Amino acid sequence: MSSIHYPESTDLRGLLKFAPEEGLIWLGEHRMLLLHAGALSELRKELIASVGQEQARRILTRMGFASGMRDAELSRRTRGSADPAEAFVMGPQLHMLEGCARVEPVRLEIDQPGCTFYGEFIWHHSWEAEAHVQAFGEVENPVCWMMIGYASGYTSAFMGRFILFREVECAATGVEHCRIVGKPVEEWPDADQLRPYFEADSIVGRLLELREEIEAMRRTIACPRKTPDLIGNSAGFLHAYDLVARAAVTNVSVLLLGETGVGKERFARTLHELSPRKDAAFVAVNCAALPDELIESELFGVERGAFTGAHASRAGKFERADGGTLFLDEVGELPLSAQAKLLRVLQEGEIERLGDERTRKVNVRLVAATNVDLLRAVNAGTFRRDLFYRLNVYPVTIPPLRERVGDIPTLVEAMMRRFETLHGKRLSGISDKAMHALKNHSWPGNVRELENVIERGVILAPLNGLVEVEHLFIGAAPESGLQQQLNASGSLDTMQQTNSIDLPDAVLDSGIELDAFEQALLNRAVERAGGNLSAAARLLGMTRPQLNYRLKKRLC
Repeated sequence: MSSIHYPESTDLRGLLKFAPEEGLIWLGEHRMLLLHAGALSELRKELIASVGQEQARRILTRMGFASGMRDAELSRRTRGSADPAEAFVMGPQLHMLEGCARVEPVRLEIDQPGCTFYGEFIWHHSWEAEAHVQAFGEVENPVCWMMIGYASGYTSAFMGRFILFREVECAATGVEHCRIVGKPVEEWPDADQLRPYFEADSIVGRLLELREEIEAMRRTIACPRKTPDLIGNSAGFLHAYDLVARAAVTNVSVLLLGETGVGKERFARTLHELSPRKDAAFVAVNCAALPDELIESELFGVERGAFTGAHASRAGKFERADGGTLFLDEVGELPLSAQAKLLRVLQEGEIERLGDERTRKVNVRLVAATNVDLLRAVNAGTFRRDLFYRLNVYPVTIPPLRERVGDIPTLVEAMMRRFETLHGKRLSGISDKAMHALKNHSWPGNVRELENVIERGVILAPLNGLVEVEHLFIGAAPESGLQQQLNASGSLDTMQQTNSIDLPDAVLDSGIELDAFEQALLNRAVERAGGNLSAAARLLGMTRPQLNYRLKKRLC
């Protein structure tokens, strides 16, 4: 193609949104910064002076490469169905929109099925060439390293193979403008000399690795037995973890306090794993999920004939946890009769099965948890005062997720890795806008809600794509805050922000099979309903027999 014309850039301007009241600029799902070119030039100058020109070139090239790859993702989303050439030139148009240079296309030949590419462009007013001349004067060799990295990263991501651009003319050498040529890396005779600028440097990389190792050692010294199930570095989280770690080496009963979904069971499991009891059983009981008439038999066991239907003797949870740890979740929901027996176990270390006259000694570490105010329940007469004081010897309050926002990126990264493996799906990460939305959500369901949101995002995101806001918050309310975008004259217009999603399109784009999506949907409904199939069926808009049929069909 010898003559290229840029299509109308309305779709690109629509991607660039300003939220001045929030201090945010967005390009699609990516957060952007409006920097002074002079400040970036000074940073570039300092980098060259600090690490030398070769290392600076490598760092800046790789920085540009990463930026180009992100813009290629925007191109796929915005012009994915357009003619390949029209879709491709979105990169040069974005480069201009971002203020790097005026890009004049000279020649463009694209054959995506055949994986062939040739591109030639002219850069007018290259910011990088101007910055270099201002700092060092005219030079002999091309210096638009970050911009070359951008062109190479964008084209490589667009073509699905390494396309290397090089600057054959540079305004920093005294010519009128910069000229770049791009083609597959193997077609450059000096590719071996150019390739290292796009790769991680062994020396710099090793220094970074050593720094990470030192930081890891420091964290290990500060928190020597941290377990992989618990993730976080916020002050409230680390305080709760420290309390649990200190209690682990003792036999004290622990009361875990916190809102629903903060991870009380994970803290209980961590306490068990850090304790001398780690090789024995860990038994978890959700007291709220058991009918009142069955709680005592479940906890303390039952003898044959104790009541109608008791056809055999059966050990309770306390006996099964003998030598280990028993976790009683939602302990505030226990009926008063069960509370009396629980108090005896804590005081005497023995249990009595229903219908039995003899007692059995048990050696159990009790960890209780609740999201209700037990002292208020005591005053209301629904919780025994003596049991409250017995459980409240060692309380540990786990902070809600909204109070540990700094832990969200680390949690999201770990959850995404787990769900990618679970669903056999590969993604390129999460967008800046999606991460911003996660940090600003109130999280009434805490870590459990975050886990559900991330799994949904992994399922709905396109293969090898980014998890975006629309994949996380289906049917969410529009974002708050005034937003503005560029009009054709370059001025800012106020806009109405919308945040809707076409669910069928999202499922199709995700690449997940219909059967797998239906199975995930059924499982999620049952999980959200706490195992209650009638409630799960209501969530799905069907009858319980219909849900039963679908679940059984999956097992066949």
